[in-house]
Amino acid sequence: MLKDRSWIDNVATARLIAALDAGGIDFRFVGGAVRDGLLGRPVSDIDVATPAKPEAVMQAVETAGLKAIATGLKHGTVTAIADRRPFEITTLRRDVETDGRHAVVAFTDDWREDAARRDFTMNALYADRDGRITDFFGGEADGLAGRVRFIGNPGERIREDALRILRFCRFHAHYGRGRLDAEGLSAATALAAMIDRLSGERIREEIFKILRAPDPVGVWRAMIDAGVMAHVIRQAERVDDLARMTELERALKQPPDPLRRLAALTGAPTAELVAAMKGRLRLSNRDAEHFAAFAGQNRPLALVERGAFGRALYKTQPNRLRDAAMLSAVEIGRPSPKTLTELSLFIQGWVEPHFPLTGADLQKAGVKPGPEMGRLLGELETWWIEQDFGPDREACLGQLQARLKA
Repeated sequence: MLKDRSWIDNVATARLIAALDAGGIDFRFVGGAVRDGLLGRPVSDIDVATPAKPEAVMQAVETAGLKAIATGLKHGTVTAIADRRPFEITTLRRDVETDGRHAVVAFTDDWREDAARRDFTMNALYADRDGRITDFFGGEADGLAGRVRFIGNPGERIREDALRILRFCRFHAHYGRGRLDAEGLSAATALAAMIDRLSGERIREEIFKILRAPDPVGVWRAMIDAGVMAHVIRQAERVDDLARMTELERALKQPPDPLRRLAALTGAPTAELVAAMKGRLRLSNRDAEHFAAFAGQNRPLALVERGAFGRALYKTQPNRLRDAAMLSAVEIGRPSPKTLTELSLFIQGWVEPHFPLTGADLQKAGVKPGPEMGRLLGELETWWIEQDFGPDREACLGQLQARLKA
């Protein structure tokens, strides 16, 4: 039985169950929701399996007044929307043909045949509306023991879809205990070159999920030792720094951040490394800019070390400064965790001050527009910053007059 079945009892799921029952659709919940419900973890996505054809599922869903979306009729998938919550409903399938990336499937009414095409035993669990589990391959015991184990021959399963190498590592990072399954790791090592066939988007998705794990250090080290990382990101091998970053995040109560952890693994990124990561992982412009920012905070970091947080944060994105300071702590032992804690607390209440003078004020004082005005305005702003933004407009105008008279 499921440890947590609250997700079955909620209103949205109850409406879906009623719709399927009214349409005479046999069904069971499957995959991640059942796995997480078994382990007492939060359930997010809820998937449903059924021997019914997708057209019959759509008719039952729409007849009950729910929205049905034909998200993948070729593969038997319909998305039902109940109370704004999506449920993916898929007809039982078996693989007819695979090429290492895509599969040709045929529908079936055999629950075991459907389970056999799934990747890991803990992902091939089904549950009925009462929370009773159907388990064909020992996934319940594996899930409870923290064993991520392939269904069938690991080598054959990886040849069907090379992404399973990274999924194997990712699931162990989130659900595994102890060493990775020896048979699965051996197959991943032998077939690591298949990763080269995968798109950067698919690799990035799995790598970021690994780096979001509470403690990805052991899995990352295993990926390096197995030769997997040589086909993913060759530059990301500073595992000791990843371990220190993970400990620092925990101390600062910061959630795992894949880009921050990637910067720990690679070291402060150069322009060449940013370009390489953007190409390999197909980073968005925003993520690439964030990754690059880890190398561009030297002056603010010096201020952070002195506790001058306001001056460090001025005209700087607060979270990026904090992340760069964390990377500095990982690489060279400064700033201290105590200083970083104080910085994080300071950021929560930080409102960037506004320099009270403009070029118009200088022009009224007799300064002509041009380079001299820009230089003087910059000097006044620097003076104001060094006073920790304390001087008001009148004080800044007084400082302007003093400089003009000097």
